[in-house]
Amino acid sequence: MHSVVISGTGLYQPPHTITNAELVEAFNNYADLQNKRFASDIEAGHRASVPHSSVEFIEKASGICQRYVMEKTGVLDPQRMYPRFEERSDDQLSLMAEIAVAAAQEALAQAGKTGTDIDMVLCAASNMQRAYPAIAVEIQQALGAGGYGFDMNVACSSSTFAMEQAVNAVRCGTARCVLVVNPEITSGHHEWRDRDCHFIFGDVCTALIIERADTATGADVWEVLGTHLATQFSNNIRNNFGFMNRGEDADPAARDKTFHQEGRKVFKEVVPIAAAHIEGHLAQLDQKPEAVRRYWLHQANSGMNQLVLKKLVGDASEDRAPLILNEFANTASAGSIVAFHKHRQDLVSGDLGVICSFGAGYSVGSVVVRKH
Repeated sequence: MHSVVISGTGLYQPPHTITNAELVEAFNNYADLQNKRFASDIEAGHRASVPHSSVEFIEKASGICQRYVMEKTGVLDPQRMYPRFEERSDDQLSLMAEIAVAAAQEALAQAGKTGTDIDMVLCAASNMQRAYPAIAVEIQQALGAGGYGFDMNVACSSSTFAMEQAVNAVRCGTARCVLVVNPEITSGHHEWRDRDCHFIFGDVCTALIIERADTATGADVWEVLGTHLATQFSNNIRNNFGFMNRGEDADPAARDKTFHQEGRKVFKEVVPIAAAHIEGHLAQLDQKPEAVRRYWLHQANSGMNQLVLKKLVGDASEDRAPLILNEFANTASAGSIVAFHKHRQDLVSGDLGVICSFGAGYSVGSVVVRKH
């Protein structure tokens, strides 16, 4: 059995920013258009009016101030309210693969590796651009990697679930150096027309190099002490878009074909699940929550992260658990990895850290690491 380390991380940041003010202006214009269009139904009580949003509401509810997106004109068009992507031919690199390659190249450089050193590629995200061929195999070819690759989806926990697969493969010897990428183009499956969630998501891609400790040559190496995954079925976060829709003669524009959630139930139920999961994982490794120098938590909601941290250590400081969602918003599975990528340089040899993601499923995954 081999010791396993994280030896590099990468981040692709999309070119466009949408501030809360921009988003609110577009949403409120959309609401006015809808309320005017259906005025008679609203007056008759057959339809609810669309309430206005506000910057104050968004920041109080989430802590989010802006988000990065691949395309913004479509999202901010009150007549459309979703991005405008240009369809690519089959012989062009797909958009998900393109941003994954960009993030991967940074991670490879940090780890002192090239594409030919990779013998396993995992593309893990909350939604895939297509069913097949796998995006991971496309990324593998673009980077000149060997071995094999496959896609996986565990919603917002996709990153940590993929990390366990990578760690296990390296530990038992079926792979030597694994690339994990999380290309999250959430703007494509987000519901921008729902006041309760229209502000939540942003686009991004993260990458990780996971390899045998004895092959690592990078300057910033983190030993993986353990991984732990758990799932518990819940309908409180759901997206019903899929290949069965056509056979069901379902409306492709129906509300359930994009992201939807029971936000208050999710908040109430996931916080104790996540805190207990982390505490239990640390106990398996004979560690206490107070011994952890930094928690890189899933970036969904600032209040949620503060409560998780308070349950664990009674301390909700950003030094202990840094937030990046104020800038990036919720980036689904990539959020905890963005936090790890941006907020680990000040830790010293021997420091413990926990990467944890949680989301639809319910699903929760944690990875305990130690600075080399």
